[in-house]
Amino acid sequence: MQIGEELLRTAIAYLVMLVLCRIMGKKQVSQMTFFNYVAGITFGAIAASLVIDTSKDLGLGILSLVEWSVLTILMGIVSLQSPRLRKVIDGQPTIMIRNGKILDTAMKESRLNMDDLTMLLRKKNVFSIMDVDYAILEPDGALSVLKKQHAQAATKKDVYAKPSPTHYLPTEIISDGRVVQRNLQELNLSRDWLEQQLRQLGVSDVKKVFYAEIQADGSLHVDEFQERVH
Repeated sequence: MQIGEELLRTAIAYLVMLVLCRIMGKKQVSQMTFFNYVAGITFGAIAASLVIDTSKDLGLGILSLVEWSVLTILMGIVSLQSPRLRKVIDGQPTIMIRNGKILDTAMKESRLNMDDLTMLLRKKNVFSIMDVDYAILEPDGALSVLKKQHAQAATKKDVYAKPSPTHYLPTEIISDGRVVQRNLQELNLSRDWLEQQLRQLGVSDVKKVFYAEIQADGSLHVDEFQERVH
């Protein structure tokens, strides 16, 4: 009898979840924002407890699922009607890189460090900051990237261009005003070489550099600390 009851509860919970997920819509299922993500996890937790904990009343559990779904739908309607509340509920995109420059203020506000940013860029098949024109952190935590023209996919006109030799994998050399000594050693580069390169670029002190990266051709891309406008 207990096995039969458990199978029945599972089937009912499954069917209720299926119907409610269809009603809540694709935005909730795809978890487009952090709010959708949390709401989805909570919805799943309620359904799981309904199946596993047989001491809970089945009707009350289904009522909780329906109520949670209704609240989620209502919040979606409110966000459609009010742009101000939509920003509070869903959040809004944040520009991390503008015109090839890293916005360190935006990075701090989003609680991202350079390791986080470079990881998100690599997921977009971007291995060099220098290739990025714009990078936007979306409300769901994903990074949208617009590459500079020289890094975009080649057209038929471009395929005859002579490729430049690759000497290095684009690698972080300076982060937050500090030299990444391990990376320098792996690339067989010295601190003197780095300081010389910085002087050639008009940078007198490593501490003034927010981020520096060696390029495939051996040149250095440098982004200094400065106040930037969003």
